[in-house]
Amino acid sequence: MSKKQFVVYGIAGIALMVAVMPAAQAAGKPFITKEPARVTAEQSQAGARLIVKYKKGTAVSVDRNAKLGAVNSAVGRAGLSAARGQVAATRANYVRKLGTGAELFKLSRRVPEAQLQQLVRELRADPSVEYAQVDRMRRIDDAPMRKVLAATTEAFTPNDQYYAQYQWHFHNAVGGVNAPAAWDISKGDGAVVAVLDTGVLLNHPDLQANLLEGYDFITDAFVSRRPTDERVPGAKDYGDWTLDADCSADWVGEPSSWHGTHTSGTVAEVSNNSIGMAGLAHNAKVLPVRVLGRCGGYDSDISDAIIWASGGTVDGVPANTNPAEVVSLSLSGPGACDAATQDAINGANSRGTTVVVSAGNQAADASTRSPANCNGVITVGATRVTGGIAYYSNYGTTVDLSAPGGGGSVDGNPNGYVWSTGSDSETTPEAGEATYFGLGGTSMSAPHVAATVALVQSALAGAGRDPLTPAAMETLLKETARPFPVTIPSGTPIGTGIVDAKAALDQALEVPCDPETEQCGPEATPLVNKTPVTGLSGTAGSEVLYSFEASAGSVLSFMTYGGTGNVSVYVSFDAEPTTSVYDAKSTRVGNSETVRFTAPQAGTYYIKLVGAAAYSGVTLVARQ
Repeated sequence: MSKKQFVVYGIAGIALMVAVMPAAQAAGKPFITKEPARVTAEQSQAGARLIVKYKKGTAVSVDRNAKLGAVNSAVGRAGLSAARGQVAATRANYVRKLGTGAELFKLSRRVPEAQLQQLVRELRADPSVEYAQVDRMRRIDDAPMRKVLAATTEAFTPNDQYYAQYQWHFHNAVGGVNAPAAWDISKGDGAVVAVLDTGVLLNHPDLQANLLEGYDFITDAFVSRRPTDERVPGAKDYGDWTLDADCSADWVGEPSSWHGTHTSGTVAEVSNNSIGMAGLAHNAKVLPVRVLGRCGGYDSDISDAIIWASGGTVDGVPANTNPAEVVSLSLSGPGACDAATQDAINGANSRGTTVVVSAGNQAADASTRSPANCNGVITVGATRVTGGIAYYSNYGTTVDLSAPGGGGSVDGNPNGYVWSTGSDSETTPEAGEATYFGLGGTSMSAPHVAATVALVQSALAGAGRDPLTPAAMETLLKETARPFPVTIPSGTPIGTGIVDAKAALDQALEVPCDPETEQCGPEATPLVNKTPVTGLSGTAGSEVLYSFEASAGSVLSFMTYGGTGNVSVYVSFDAEPTTSVYDAKSTRVGNSETVRFTAPQAGTYYIKLVGAAAYSGVTLVARQ
């Protein structure tokens, strides 16, 4: 296993860890991005697990023995019954029923990849089967290089020891999430955030008070490091360290990541207690759910955990008495969204639970990663302290918005990392002490968004308002995201902007307009006839809304001119236009745009300026 050197400082009874990077990494790759689902074909074949869901109403769907018989029939059709050189035939064994209604089976021996895929095809060809898939493993979505803690007003500023110096991702005006202003409105009271990860350090002094009793959903003793395959109450992180060849023939050993403790701290680390750091929704509670251990975690366990965390029923597991408003998933693997995971997400959404996931760290299109590419999730990319895209962040139309993930050594220490709770042990929790350290990755971005969901739902409850549905929450966060302060390359889009906790709260708490007592319409800056508005600027993708009170009959024109860049103009009567729904538009290259109505109606016209690219020095004028 690789070694790291640590220097430990005693502060308020908590050890602070210093990680010294190996020399080879310090020169070229000081900030490691780890493949979240580093699972080879050979590994997936070893005792392969299969998820099969039978259609309701079919004869086989009501009889467990019939289901097992059907799977073993498919094993035979795939040519696995008596593989060459084997004394006994390959058989499928029944494991359990999943919360989605699917069944989990495990093969008695390793089979070649081609035959494994043939078995899946045989199962899918069965008319009684709704879906069938290999139970693949997912891994954490981070760049787990631990970084040095060095020596050490907004509205509400917590007195936590290292908040001001290290937690730029909360308070930095350029790259942060506008947390201090949000804390004047909500701190997350009463909200529950389920963190599905490696579990937590249950006794971390800066996290313990905000932890609910969770559950360990891992059903493989090798992965969990517990004595049996049984699921157990609690979500203790036993450590996810690996030795060489643990997970595949070419696997290189790694120390424990304490990944779940780090992501949980970002959500709800105890705050204003004069020690350590702060959590974004620090009056909320974390429901820790362990789904990742040595080598990762299975889709079947992750899907069951999503169902249970959101208040659904999973056989053999006691009912969750603290259903979560939001589930945070900082994990991924390659390929399309599998049916079992999508089933679980659909169930969570139907129960009102928002699901937030990391986009992945391959600097590739997020549509190639699951669960980032599943429906019904909020997919989060990663930004740096500059507000620009992090070099490792996945991108594409799948990404909804972004949040701080850290930019590594290029932004220095502490600004290159997201800081939170952890341990200085490289193996078991008992082998070390509680610490704080910096990590980087979209794993760090997702908890910022999940915590913002908790702030919003808590504030709505406090105002006596109904919670937002998952779809409405996604719309809110995307609409209120802060425009990127630097241009994001057009080939690597990472959503509508950086999550803005204060803006999300403001919009969520707006009192709905009463059309019987007031004129209702979108919030817009009014234009005065023939009075130019000068010096306008915006980033690529930015949107600014104006309004104009028109009279009937006279020709009405809206024009932009001057400056540099490329702006487009969209106009609608009595409604806010979008880039796809509008009454008229002008989208020529450059800034000289004109929208004209020869027979306008009397009433309000809304004019939206959209940055086709970054623009500045532009003038807008309405004439009638």
